[in-house]
Amino acid sequence: MAGEQLESTRLALREAVAEAARAAELARLLDAAQAKITEAERATAELRGVQERLSEAEKRLEAAHTAEERLRRDLAEQRYQAEVAKWKLSSVQVARWSRIGDALKTGKSNPVRLARGLRGAARPAKRPAAPKRQPVSPQGSDRSAAATASFQATTSTRTVGGTSVKLKPFRVPTGPNTRPHLTVAVVADPHAEALLRYEWRQSAGFTPRDFARVLAAEVPHLLVVESVTEGPWAEELREPGEGLNALLSWCAERGIRTVFWHTGGDVGRSVAAARLFEHIVTALPRSVAEWGATLASREPEPGRRAPSLGLLPFAVQPRVHNPLPLAGDRFDRVLTLDELLPGHLSYPDVLTSYRWPRAVDCPPGTEAWRLAELAACGTPIASSGPSGPAPESSAAAADADARRAHVALRRAYGSGTMSQKVDDLLDAVGLPSARATLNISVIMIDRGDLGHTLAQVAPQKGVVQLVLLSDAPDAAERARAAMPPRVDVVVRPADPGLTTGGQLDRALDLCQGDLVAVMDARDAYGEHYLTDLARAFLFTTADIVGKAAFYAHLRDVAATVLRQPAAEYSYLPEVAGATLLARRTVLRGLGFADVSEGWDEVLMRQCRTDGVKVFSADRFGYVCLRDHDSRLLGSARLVDYGPPAPHALI
Repeated sequence: MAGEQLESTRLALREAVAEAARAAELARLLDAAQAKITEAERATAELRGVQERLSEAEKRLEAAHTAEERLRRDLAEQRYQAEVAKWKLSSVQVARWSRIGDALKTGKSNPVRLARGLRGAARPAKRPAAPKRQPVSPQGSDRSAAATASFQATTSTRTVGGTSVKLKPFRVPTGPNTRPHLTVAVVADPHAEALLRYEWRQSAGFTPRDFARVLAAEVPHLLVVESVTEGPWAEELREPGEGLNALLSWCAERGIRTVFWHTGGDVGRSVAAARLFEHIVTALPRSVAEWGATLASREPEPGRRAPSLGLLPFAVQPRVHNPLPLAGDRFDRVLTLDELLPGHLSYPDVLTSYRWPRAVDCPPGTEAWRLAELAACGTPIASSGPSGPAPESSAAAADADARRAHVALRRAYGSGTMSQKVDDLLDAVGLPSARATLNISVIMIDRGDLGHTLAQVAPQKGVVQLVLLSDAPDAAERARAAMPPRVDVVVRPADPGLTTGGQLDRALDLCQGDLVAVMDARDAYGEHYLTDLARAFLFTTADIVGKAAFYAHLRDVAATVLRQPAAEYSYLPEVAGATLLARRTVLRGLGFADVSEGWDEVLMRQCRTDGVKVFSADRFGYVCLRDHDSRLLGSARLVDYGPPAPHALI
């Protein structure tokens, strides 16, 4: 009995010791937890203090920026007043009475010098131009200029087969943009940024730390964030953090619409960040179904609507994907895509490479957007064949390559430009997509064959008005029957008492389109003529576009010739009057000379005098038809003895 009690006591003591050990361990853990809580409270207090100091620093920085802006305005005003003072002094010095006084003073003891001085003072002197008050550049202009400069091509050397080739880089244009009324904040890699930067006033380069200060300078209407994998926002998009949430909250407070643009990678990797945006668009049509299923399987967060889903594919951006050539001839080889675009090239350097080779051999499976960009830059895409030196080819083979490249370029633009894709995006998110149009009014003077005249203009696209000068009694009825219903037809009788220039000037007053085309009823025009010609206004700064390089057919010798083949895609002093396409406001300011022969030459001289830019587009879509013309023969290359249509009207 005593033994059992002793054993029971031992067990009780052992359990008591174990409980005491557990209690001691628990007390130690509680102390450790309390120490961590204390440390966390201390760290929180320090962080709060840091945030307060940061807020104070930001306020002081904003005040400094305000003071700097005020000083910049004061300095600009002082400089302007100094320029005004200099101008007034110069004006006094060149005044005739001042120069006469100087002549009298310097020549009072020398009659010869006096006579010479008085003779010089009597001549009229050009007064200096008054200075103009220059606008003060905003504070962020230096940073913007640096960002623009950094987007230019940097690599001028390419290596093919161990041989280095030097070329002049393509200069990426800096403006203007398509919708100056719209400001958009964009997070994107260089490729996507190049596609979007000309569609609106674009704010880029901000980070999770400074977006509030940068975007506050010009609050955007829209935020577009691409699924980038590099840069300061990449980590935020992989796992949404404080920076992304703060950016979206900042936009929500100001009513700024938000769009997530998926351009690559797995949908699952981007869905956590994408669900925080109001709208999701993808550049990959094949991923639309996967995005839809993924979003449907997840409930939106409380208080947040499910994002809408749409498509924003890569497309041709006319400002950077265009046939403007590099300086010098193309590299006379067919290159593979890997030879053309090594992995180290930045996107501005890619734009240079696009324009470099004679042709590119693209393997099966090449992305459609890559093929479109190459074609839009005027580079032929070879169907097959290894790279190597170009064989000796005839002029006919070169012309065939040029025709093939031109058709591919037309097809690339016809599949939709980035401006058209952005129109759809803006309509979907509820922002105005309005932009300048390129509607065309056509002026034609009937020369006795009304059927031929109408056959040239009726197939043209983009025409909103036809101004026809014709003496045919049924001209109005025939013209309205030939033209599509959407085209406004204005018919006036030709005035025999007026010169050709005088008649064109009267017809110009009746035009209402954004652009005005002058077409010659004697010549032949392809159905894509105006569409191809108007395209140049998308990527040039010219006010007048036409053709200095074109085909002509001389009936007396049945010869088709090509005039000035090197004049394609370049700014030139003049283009042919029968290919004229001009901005209506500019053309009205210039007017047509009151002459019948050479009215186009007079117009081109006036353009050079007034500084109006003239651009020569491609050689296709137009044929100058003449019975004989020795001037054409003297400035052209023989193409063929036969009809011109297979060469020109493609």
